[in-house]
Amino acid sequence: MAAQTLTPKVLIIGAGTGGYVAGIRCGQLGFDTVLVDGGDGLGGTCLNVGCIPSKAIIHAAGKFETVAKAAGGGTLGITAAQPSIDLKQTVEWKDGIVKKLNAGVAALLKKAKVKVVKGWANFEDAKTCMVRTDDGDIRITAEHVILATGSEPVELPFLPFGGDVISSTEALSLPEVPKKLVVVGGGYIGLELGIAFRKLGAQVAIVEMAERILPLYDKALTDPVAKWLTSHGVELHLGARAGGFGDGKLSITTKDGEPLQLDADKVLVTVGRKPRTHGWGLENMGVAMAGPFVKIDDRCATSMKNVWAVGDLTGEPMLAHKGSAQGEVVAEIIAGHDRVFDPVTIAAVCFTEPEIVSAGLGPDDVEGRDDVIQAVFPFAAIGRALAIEAGEDGGFVRVIASKADHRLLGVQAVGQHVSELSNSFAQMLEMGAVLEDVAGVIHVHPTLGEAFHEASLRALGHAIHI
Repeated sequence: MAAQTLTPKVLIIGAGTGGYVAGIRCGQLGFDTVLVDGGDGLGGTCLNVGCIPSKAIIHAAGKFETVAKAAGGGTLGITAAQPSIDLKQTVEWKDGIVKKLNAGVAALLKKAKVKVVKGWANFEDAKTCMVRTDDGDIRITAEHVILATGSEPVELPFLPFGGDVISSTEALSLPEVPKKLVVVGGGYIGLELGIAFRKLGAQVAIVEMAERILPLYDKALTDPVAKWLTSHGVELHLGARAGGFGDGKLSITTKDGEPLQLDADKVLVTVGRKPRTHGWGLENMGVAMAGPFVKIDDRCATSMKNVWAVGDLTGEPMLAHKGSAQGEVVAEIIAGHDRVFDPVTIAAVCFTEPEIVSAGLGPDDVEGRDDVIQAVFPFAAIGRALAIEAGEDGGFVRVIASKADHRLLGVQAVGQHVSELSNSFAQMLEMGAVLEDVAGVIHVHPTLGEAFHEASLRALGHAIHI
């Protein structure tokens, strides 16, 4: 049977946060658009096996920990019976959230008149691909192509995925809490899930090659997380290297070069993610590369005319909200709008315990400079933080600003629930705010956001509550 042929204005490969947002915006702008979904499903890694399901499991783990605390002698005058967890039911609840969001994305694409083709694309040249679907092959040739194939977990050759060696994808669908979990990789994915499973009752060990956890963040931000791990009995093997796994034991080499065997029911490997560049004909498209990533300019344009790329495929930071923003930009450029992708900052959040937010420049970026001001305000001096038990973990808000004109250069925070401050931080940086702008905004009391206000006041030399 001859292949069906489609000739849309825009062809999008990948239905993750970059691809489906680009699709919706293209549809809104009136373009005949085809979106090829060959990966995790509508919403991509983030919605199906990443951001959303992991935060659901983290939330459930937090609820479980709260009840467990109440059962362990009472907290806030509240006592409870010892809780138990049926992780299979928790995973079913998580899957329900994912299914609901999948349906929501499908409805939005349908409303925007985007045709969704389920199948894996294989490009013959820069503008033509063949998609094998359950209903037969479809040849698609488009005027514009948007590549949004996303990323996938990095697999270690000596710890291949399979059986009891799992990636974050399998970790989010375990039918029961492992008694002993070893996490290889102390970045944000490994720590988020490791902390969640510790709250659920697993014995957890973390193996990290660097000398400290979350090595991409400065030590002041990561110290409260390290303190939580230590106080909750999580084994930390820093400066260590993982080896092979067998007979329920993971071999590692410690910082001192000593061999060690760690008992493990499951080994969760979270040593990073890599762009998904193989298996769909990228090599036939003639686009330039930047290392492992597709090279783009500030318009998200590749080296091939009318071929665009967005999201994890284009490099760091590999964050869902970056891909979505790029998808919108590309759709509007195709429509003739004067757009570039040139954000002042892309804020990043670690949903650890406590949470970490970083936007703009950090202290390591301005080390040795005498033309900047830095000021820190502790959550221990914020009433709302104390009232929700969020002020005793060493959390704080830090501002970094230019000494000459007081323009904000960076904002960081560590503490419970600080992820909700991330948009405020990014907004102030994007709008070019100065310290006086933050100080001049009347911040609602009692909220955690008051710490941002007070940190800015402190940078100006007149904090009120410290």
